[in-house]
Amino acid sequence: MTTRPPHPDPSAARATLQVGGSSYRYYDLEKLGIADLDRLPYTVKVLIENAARHAASGSGLVTPDDLAALANWRPDAEDATTELPFLPARVILQDFTGVPVVVDLAAMRDAIAGMGGDPNRINPLVPADLVIDHSVQVDQYGSDAAFLINVEREYERNGERYALLRWAQEAFANFRVVPPGTGIVHQVNLEYLADVVSARADADGTMTAFPDTLVGTDSHTTMINGLGVVGWGVGGIEAEAALLGQPLYQPLPVVVGFRLDREMRPGTTATDLVLTVTEMLRAHGVVGKFVEFHGTGLSRLGLADRATISNMSPEFGATATLFPVDDETLRYLRMTGRSDEVVARVEAYARAQHLFRTDASPEPMFNESLHLDLGSVEPSLAGPKRPQDRVSLPGLPANFRTVFADALDRSATVRLNGTTDALSSGSVLIAAITSCTNTSNPSVMVAAGLVAQRAVERGLKVPPWVKTSFAPGSKVVTQYLEAAGLMDPLKTLGFNLVGYGCTTCIGNSGPLDPAVEEAIAGKDLVVASVLSGNRNFEARVHPQVRANYLASPMLVVAFALVGRVDIDLTKEPLGTGRDGKAVFLREIWPSLEEIQATMAASLKPELFERRYASVFEGDETWKGLQVPGGSRYAWDASSTYVQEPPFFVDLPPEPAPLRDVARAGT
Repeated sequence: MTTRPPHPDPSAARATLQVGGSSYRYYDLEKLGIADLDRLPYTVKVLIENAARHAASGSGLVTPDDLAALANWRPDAEDATTELPFLPARVILQDFTGVPVVVDLAAMRDAIAGMGGDPNRINPLVPADLVIDHSVQVDQYGSDAAFLINVEREYERNGERYALLRWAQEAFANFRVVPPGTGIVHQVNLEYLADVVSARADADGTMTAFPDTLVGTDSHTTMINGLGVVGWGVGGIEAEAALLGQPLYQPLPVVVGFRLDREMRPGTTATDLVLTVTEMLRAHGVVGKFVEFHGTGLSRLGLADRATISNMSPEFGATATLFPVDDETLRYLRMTGRSDEVVARVEAYARAQHLFRTDASPEPMFNESLHLDLGSVEPSLAGPKRPQDRVSLPGLPANFRTVFADALDRSATVRLNGTTDALSSGSVLIAAITSCTNTSNPSVMVAAGLVAQRAVERGLKVPPWVKTSFAPGSKVVTQYLEAAGLMDPLKTLGFNLVGYGCTTCIGNSGPLDPAVEEAIAGKDLVVASVLSGNRNFEARVHPQVRANYLASPMLVVAFALVGRVDIDLTKEPLGTGRDGKAVFLREIWPSLEEIQATMAASLKPELFERRYASVFEGDETWKGLQVPGGSRYAWDASSTYVQEPPFFVDLPPEPAPLRDVARAGT
């Protein structure tokens, strides 16, 4: 076994990579003299490269000792006391957590101007993207006008914030904004923003290739790990520090290996898999650790399935959940319209750096290990209060009855749409196809459309008390569903487009019918929601909905049709068709071959290229927002939301000398 040098020389690792007609500088991990390079976790290799590149820059932010600590990583020799710097390649923000960052940057410009400097010098040092996705609510639903009405109300409620962000879009360099009504931050990142291997000019003008890395002000930033990109969610102050070029610090990584074998059975979905994985990792304990998947089962797991798992990292507590770059990564990049140049660079770089996985790759070394036979995964939901509480589909009625045993006999009547209906504990009040977790996955979205299509063909209808909504993570989703002829049956069942945003998953489910709300309160009913999201804590979805179940988009459609959660859909019918016969879920569930054929016919790279060509432009309302011009923001003293922060006001030209803190605990 080769002995590792105690202090690898980062400058000696500089090398040149030829990709077609392009030449890139890169930092060759082989030249660092790292032993067992092929058996290091993918996560560790990316972090080593990050340290080597920044140590070689001479900035002083990363030292040779930092690089040596990572380069000498061993699964049995982690040092919990070591803190190591990490400098992400970019930062991603959403509209709630991103506003304070913009306000701080604007305040810095005022402070510089007040000291006689040039305010235009204040810009993010690290590229930053902000996606507006957290503000749209499901006020209107079940009609073709729902999307336009909800977006209009979104602008009415958030005009002041949006004007600030619209100004920032024009005022700052290195800062881009994806306007409202476009998509969810993590899905836009997966489908467009991420390039897996980036290329930028160094200080000397040389184009350098390196792994795309990021931090984001949303816990589900980890979704991008499915594409082989190291990134995770951080707090606003940490994101702002990274955006201004400062390193983030973390312990020497503890990496949990998760091996996948065989393949999933027909009838199971990525949602079933992620709920199984969440249950396993939560039980194992991975808080503060990195999870990395490996094994031959990966070759039969689509990129969108991987992203679904990575998205749920916060739910099982991991810092990040990595899937190495492989042939499936390259296929997804092509499918989503990335250029041939980007795909070629990703493959060439990953292979050169021992970052490209194949079934013949050596099994990596890990601190801890788990294993899952994909063939053991079964149809599942999670709930009614925690995402790690997986419930098999046949076990759902018993789960509900056990948790809410004291409320089973409660019922009420409501008058909706001219008819009197009976509600009781167990009634589904909200059925939402929502969230980046599942709407980023074409296989489950197409399958949901096929379930809806067959339900409509059989004459099934959704009961009037169920509030249905469809809020995908990007406009590409509606495009391929329309191309497949599946949007019309979804709309027939009430799953009309309500917005491109997080909606129900973050509690923006909007109001229920007043008569329904009155019935719930009057009889203290325990009613349910079924959503394709990632969190289901009590009262998160809606303050009056106590039982919340996470499910695949197909099961969301199914439970909307039956209108209850205390029913075993493997045995009991969804309803009665127009021919008077019972209709069972197994009769309208599409086969894998049907799903794949529909995807092949409707999901084309051109959809992604066309939709993302104008992703930063926005609609006419966004373009027409009245915002002040110039490099400095015009603060409104009467605003109750956006105010100039006080910490830069009357800042002296010269900073006061630092002094020791004394008697801080008295």
